[in-house]
Amino acid sequence: MQPRPEELAERLARTRARMQRAGLDGLVVADPANLHYLTGYDAWSFYMPQLLFVPLTGEPLLIMRQMDADGAHRTASTPPERILGYPESLVHQRGAHPFDWVAERLREHGFAQRGRIGYEAEAHFFTVRSFHALERALPEWQLVDAHDLVNWVRLVKSPFELELMRGAGRIASAAMRAGVDALGAGVRLNDVAAAIQFAQATGVDGAEGDYPAIVPMLPTGESADTPHLTFSARRVETGEAVSIELAGAHRRYHAPLARTVAVGRPDARLAGLADIAAEGLEAVLGGLQPGRVVADVHGIWREHLARHAIEKPSRLGYSIGIGYPPDWGERTVSIREDDLTVIEPGMCLHIIAGMWMDGYGCELSESVAIGEGGAELLTDAPRELIVVEAA
Repeated sequence: MQPRPEELAERLARTRARMQRAGLDGLVVADPANLHYLTGYDAWSFYMPQLLFVPLTGEPLLIMRQMDADGAHRTASTPPERILGYPESLVHQRGAHPFDWVAERLREHGFAQRGRIGYEAEAHFFTVRSFHALERALPEWQLVDAHDLVNWVRLVKSPFELELMRGAGRIASAAMRAGVDALGAGVRLNDVAAAIQFAQATGVDGAEGDYPAIVPMLPTGESADTPHLTFSARRVETGEAVSIELAGAHRRYHAPLARTVAVGRPDARLAGLADIAAEGLEAVLGGLQPGRVVADVHGIWREHLARHAIEKPSRLGYSIGIGYPPDWGERTVSIREDDLTVIEPGMCLHIIAGMWMDGYGCELSESVAIGEGGAELLTDAPRELIVVEAA
């Protein structure tokens, strides 16, 4: 189910309106999530140099490796004549770069006039060599950091996108159930990950699965005091807890979900921390109302922790939507005390009450969509420390 042409046209119009406000004459888009958002293009080609050039007026130009350009018409809405492919001979060459060729094509298409051209300085796959190739070959351009311009356009989701987010949330919930069901004393973490990944790929009724931007993360036992650890063949022991953080992905839209699972009787410190985290998360979810400032919502969480003499230096959450490796976040809103973004209907957020102490930790999170009446839960799992039998 691709976006309708009118939806893609609206996305491009909103992008150009933001470009105009920023004083940009053109925009180099390299983030695969932003390419997908603006064109519908979807393939595992982002490890090679590729870009979408968006002029302030006129038709965008999509340029990538020839073998990928040959297939771009299968997913991208871009007219075939606006899709160009650089030759294979430029791949991994020390003395040349694909963007040398790209710059020549941009010049041929009339995009070499003097002007302010934005580029995605934070895009994971826009390399230093790519930047220098454009800078050298197009001296007419004044290259300026666009500061995640398209990411900010993506922040407020359309009704079409919200339906995809709901599908991703249902997949995340099913994957969490699969992970919890797989846990037990003596179980290998990679087998738990396999159960989760099977559920992620399979999907649920009405929402097929997609590959997520991040693999299942499974900090276990004492290492649960550290986030973002993945998995190994380590076996879970009785009395240990495993923090499961995963995402459901549906047509590239992501809904993350985290829960901590105790195998056997949980440690009293962990059980108490989980209660505090659950209470605070409930309060924050109730505070996510349109018109409020993000920093004020974070204040609810901060005051809750202060009553328990606990601090959490990391942010409480972030915006979500389209995701490609290595991240499912949008790099826009961060739920913290200095974010002055006003909450709007259509925003989607991952609120993660991740508490990483000394030798133990607890993670409880929800993905939500902001509606006129507040936060709509996209994910579904018991909002508590989950306990499973050891054997």
